[in-house]
Amino acid sequence: MDVRVAIRRVLIVLRVPQALPAAGFLAVILIGSALLWMPWSHQPGAVGYFNALFTSTSAVCVTGLVTVNTANDYTVVGQVVILVLIQMGGLGMMAYAAMTLSILRRRLSLRTQAALHDSLFQRDEARDFARRFRQIVTITLSLEAVGALLLFLSLLPSTDSSSAAWRAVFHSISSFCNAGFSIFPNNLVDMRANHFFLAIVMVLILVGGVGFMVLHEVTGEARRLLSRRERGKPHLFSLHTNIVLRTSLVLVVFGAAAMLLLGMTGGEQTWGERIEAALFHSISARTCGFNTIDVGALPMATLLVLTVLMFIGGSPGSCAGGVKTTTLAVMLARVRGYLTGQQEATLMGRRLNSDVVRGTGLLLVLVVVWNLIGLLILTHFEQGRPGIQFQHLLFEQISAFGTVGLSTGTTTAGLSVASKIWIIATMYVGRLGPLTLVTLAMYRRPTRVGFPEGKVMIG
Repeated sequence: MDVRVAIRRVLIVLRVPQALPAAGFLAVILIGSALLWMPWSHQPGAVGYFNALFTSTSAVCVTGLVTVNTANDYTVVGQVVILVLIQMGGLGMMAYAAMTLSILRRRLSLRTQAALHDSLFQRDEARDFARRFRQIVTITLSLEAVGALLLFLSLLPSTDSSSAAWRAVFHSISSFCNAGFSIFPNNLVDMRANHFFLAIVMVLILVGGVGFMVLHEVTGEARRLLSRRERGKPHLFSLHTNIVLRTSLVLVVFGAAAMLLLGMTGGEQTWGERIEAALFHSISARTCGFNTIDVGALPMATLLVLTVLMFIGGSPGSCAGGVKTTTLAVMLARVRGYLTGQQEATLMGRRLNSDVVRGTGLLLVLVVVWNLIGLLILTHFEQGRPGIQFQHLLFEQISAFGTVGLSTGTTTAGLSVASKIWIIATMYVGRLGPLTLVTLAMYRRPTRVGFPEGKVMIG
């Protein structure tokens, strides 16, 4: 192929708005891997370039899967690099580019504004994007700062102030960004007795997983309630916010109840410990990946519940992965419409746009196909390996795609190089979203060719 033709095609693809986050995330991953590979970022001989690349991908994609121990194998410098990568991945490379341009008072192109606005908000207008984005950054940093302060206070009784401060900042950002990275050697297993610490982590995970538009509306409502002049005025959240909040609540309650019913690890001696562990992992499984128990010791039915939660994930415009809560709500509404004979899908008394319904169906098909291919690849390369079973590979695949980070024991570190490469690709696709990559791959001029109708039998 002629080099000029190849360059021209690359430039055409880069004109697509969805190419901006794809290229941005890839660039940061490569830069992060180089920084983590430097000798000052890890203990001598502890981290090779491939492990650095895996960690960088996991951090930028806010996943939390690791092949080496973050607390023991990386130095403080390396942990700082990981934390910066998590923060950049949580807010998104496109958002950071827009913030830089906004600070420099440069004008964003309409194409860039539209792409950024669609990834962060539900509304279509982009004229006040800069103001809204500043609100996003303010909300994010404020919540992370409050979370860090509360975590710091929870750690003070048993930790010196400098260590407590660093651990508080790291886990606050990791929790809000739904990353699941921890600088404790055993993740949060050793923190089970610190109930206040775990409660703050759970709140940060939930807040970081609902989406920036929901946070914008909720904080706006909080300010309105605190204002004496507008306190008595009625206010209704948007349909999107209502769906996100209600679906998230149902998933948290369902996950915790199912885990209590199907069984825990046996290490939880009292009902209080069981309820806390079930609630924590019902929240964490929806794309964060912190764990306070040995996930590999859970019954197979409980692992399946966690797999379903990881597959669903968080909400649009958030730091979370998965197919999203709104996708679940839209598909359930469409199924209900089919069963009741309705021509259109409705939710909470509102008719859903047909393009949204079709996009949701396409998204689910792409996600299922990608994960089936991934499961096939993992089972092929890992067959015969001692200690790795089919359910472990299924759990690992969905955890990587949902950018969760939960793993059954040492499955991630024990995978072959080929399987780890696939996990890296899956984390990348899961963070960007399958529709983004498909849009890139299928970017063509619209065709005006029509085809005759055909009929097939189904069922």
